[in-house]
Amino acid sequence: MSQFEATRVVITAGAAGIGRAMAERFLAEGARVAICDVDAVAVEAFRAAHPTAVAQQADVTNPESLGGFLGQVERDWGGADVAAANAGIGGPAGAIEDLDLAEWRACLSVNLDGAFLTGQWAARVMKAQKSGLLLLTSSTAGLFGYPMRSPYATAKWGIIGLMKTLAMELGPYGIRVNALCPGAVEGPRMDRVVTAEARAHGEAEAAIRRRYVEGVSLKTWVMAEDIAEMAAFLASSAGSRISGQALAIDGHTETLAP
Repeated sequence: MSQFEATRVVITAGAAGIGRAMAERFLAEGARVAICDVDAVAVEAFRAAHPTAVAQQADVTNPESLGGFLGQVERDWGGADVAAANAGIGGPAGAIEDLDLAEWRACLSVNLDGAFLTGQWAARVMKAQKSGLLLLTSSTAGLFGYPMRSPYATAKWGIIGLMKTLAMELGPYGIRVNALCPGAVEGPRMDRVVTAEARAHGEAEAAIRRRYVEGVSLKTWVMAEDIAEMAAFLASSAGSRISGQALAIDGHTETLAP
């Protein structure tokens, strides 16, 4: 029997990209998986592909919306063994003097408020059961400066601080907290990021793509499945003593500078 057979896994922004890869990894091992996503179309597609999973539309920046999803999970399952606060957006690209305050706030809200609200719920239910794993999705942008992407870098650095603090708060209750720090993950989201950065830098998209590879020791992009494998490792018995860590899954980023 898989060690995840009875594991209850909750993932925000789980209908596509990294979140979906994590959900599918745990489902493949027999875990019970509940995902939410702000994209209703993606939620329906996920539900059609994985009818045994729970899939709901929810906005992680809205306490009532997210609370409705998490509350239902708690009523049905009684808690969660793994909670992945995965929701995030790339935010605007550009020099700080050209950025819009509303876009800055929106970027911080999805990335940080979503992590806070998910972590707040996970802390309460996991304290009651005296066990659990909370995963916060940061980024290599949470480990480096990131020119022309100050809102995103600020949000992802904030997630590292939140993770470190929660690891200290929750450790005595048997709860582990870690941050996943993906590099440039191949897929539609990074396609949009590349387009925005090309516009901000006044360069061709091919040049931006080349820079992402050149700034990594392994000279490669990351796949969403790579992040899912790390999440599964941390949830396994092999990861049972790992907490308070910002774990880069990135091929070793050397620089994010242009």
